[in-house]
Amino acid sequence: MLENVLIYGLINGMVLALLAIGFALTFGISGIANFAHGALYILTGYTVWVFLHTLGTPYLLAIFLAMAITALIGAAIYNVILLRIRGMRSSEIIATFALALAILEAFRFFGFVGAKYTLPTFVEGSVSVAGVIVDYQRLILIGVGAGLVGLLWFFTHYTKTGLAFRAIAQVERTALTLGIDSDRMATLSLAFGAALAALAAIVLLPLGQITVETGLNVLLNALAICILGGLGSVTGIVAASLLLGYAQIITVTYIAPHWLMVVTLVAIFVVLLVKPSGLFGKQKELEERV
Repeated sequence: MLENVLIYGLINGMVLALLAIGFALTFGISGIANFAHGALYILTGYTVWVFLHTLGTPYLLAIFLAMAITALIGAAIYNVILLRIRGMRSSEIIATFALALAILEAFRFFGFVGAKYTLPTFVEGSVSVAGVIVDYQRLILIGVGAGLVGLLWFFTHYTKTGLAFRAIAQVERTALTLGIDSDRMATLSLAFGAALAALAAIVLLPLGQITVETGLNVLLNALAICILGGLGSVTGIVAASLLLGYAQIITVTYIAPHWLMVVTLVAIFVVLLVKPSGLFGKQKELEERV
């Protein structure tokens, strides 16, 4: 029983990290909360399915094309919609959430519902890990999650674009005086966030069906992790994902599955009560702003 909790808690934590990291990256760089994050996740799944089953595209090519399309859509969201309302937080949230609903309802309208909408796993089969049977797809997602965190750290510390991202995120006005284009960085941040949502979809959707409802669940999970870990902190996102991942698995194993959402909400409430900026949040606390 303990081995199950340890292994599947890690897996669940990596799932949550993959769902949240694109949302957190976009907000950390541009300050925009992209509420279309979950819709882009589902859009990627359906796009891959169409490439595979309608156009007969090879799986690997379908994956790259779907990620590229989703990234371009992310960039277009900023340049077509958000550029006109930049800085108006409420308007940004309403606009991106409305876009998310439009995308999801469009799939429902055109009949993208049913058990046939699934993606194939990368590798079939399973293996025993410390006496616990784990399928290869879940092992792959652990590797992708860990590799992605390391890659993002390297990208933001040792590449020109990554350093520009950090500069904009830390002090935007100073970055502007150094010639960094904030609109270009915001466009790239939306594109990167969308691409990370697409990557999460490609790795996670083979474990279940592609459904419209999943889009809202992805957004809720991303918000929960970002609130717990602190917006703008990759370390916080990983820590919060593992914390909540293990809490959920312990709840399902030792209590009951229907307490899952309660545990998530209680964790958010406690963190907001004790540290409103999140476990590793960089935003100022209330008493510092008064």
